[in-house]
Amino acid sequence: MAKPQNPIQMAVIGAAHGIKGELRVKTFTGDPLALADYGPLYAKDGRAFEIAAIRPANEVVVVRFKGVADRNAAEALTGTELFVDRSALPDDGDEGEFYHADLVGLQVRDENGAPVGKVFAVQNYGGGDILEIQYQGRKGVLIPFTQAAVPVVDVAGGFVTIDTVAAGLVDDEDDENAPSDGEFDKRPRGPKDAGGNR
Repeated sequence: MAKPQNPIQMAVIGAAHGIKGELRVKTFTGDPLALADYGPLYAKDGRAFEIAAIRPANEVVVVRFKGVADRNAAEALTGTELFVDRSALPDDGDEGEFYHADLVGLQVRDENGAPVGKVFAVQNYGGGDILEIQYQGRKGVLIPFTQAAVPVVDVAGGFVTIDTVAAGLVDDEDDENAPSDGEFDKRPRGPKDAGGNR
C-alpha cells in the first residue's frame, strides 16, 4: 500500500527502549495492542513501518519494527507520527462512536443552532479530550470534549452542538461561582481511546 491518501493518526513513536531497537509508542487505539492489526503504518513522508513485535508497558506499548535493529536507529525515529489510511479502519462502530479525525472540519453550532465556528483539532494533554475550535472568529479556543459541553455530535450532518456555559465560553448568570475569562473549574474528562466514546 502506498502513502495514505486519507491519513488517520494511530500512534506516535516515543523514546528508544533498551539497546535492541525497541521503541515506546503511544497509541490512539481503544486497545493499544490492536496497533499491530492495521498492517503497515506510515510516517508523513511515506516511510512504511511493519510491527515485528508488540507488548504492553504501563501507559504505552513497546514495539519492535522490522528493520530497526539497534538503539541508534530507534532514537532516530523518536517523535515520528504513524498513520493508516481511513479505509483500513472499520466503520461498524456503535452509534455515537466516531474517529477524532471525523470531527475536524465540522461546523460548531451553539445551543440555539446558530453557527459559531469550526472544529480544527482534537487535543489531549493528559486530562481528557479537548476540542480546538474557531469560535466567533477567535482561533485556538479550547473546550472540553464532554457530554455536557458538546451534547450533540452529528458527523453525517457535518456539525457539533456546544453548550456555551458548560464549555466555559460564557458565564452562567445563575451561578456566582461560574468560571470567568474562559477558565474551567475542573479539568475536562474524556475517553482514553480514539473511538470517540464520551
